[in-house]
Amino acid sequence: MLNCLGRIPLELVFWLTGILLLAIAEPQGHGQVHHFTLCPLANLGLDWCPGCGLGRSITQLFHGNLDESIHQHWLGVPAVIIIGLRIVTLGKYEWKKIRIE
Repeated sequence: MLNCLGRIPLELVFWLTGILLLAIAEPQGHGQVHHFTLCPLANLGLDWCPGCGLGRSITQLFHGNLDESIHQHWLGVPAVIIIGLRIVTLGKYEWKKIRIE
């Protein structure tokens, strides 16, 4: 069993961990978040960034707040779909490898 877990690709672990952490995070409303950020545009004082709000949008979506999710970032729904498809694809590939061996 541990041998199989050691062969799980890092990308699959990364996406599963990221989605899980965003799903269990507490949703924040638009304009309520004032925290440290790694975003270079936000640190330069610019209000607009193409990536900021994406994580909050995904968190809102997992909590069933579709309107707030779209308000936070319009790419939240497509991002969840794309990441979900990637997780399924990686999972199927790994499952096939395990069954063949």
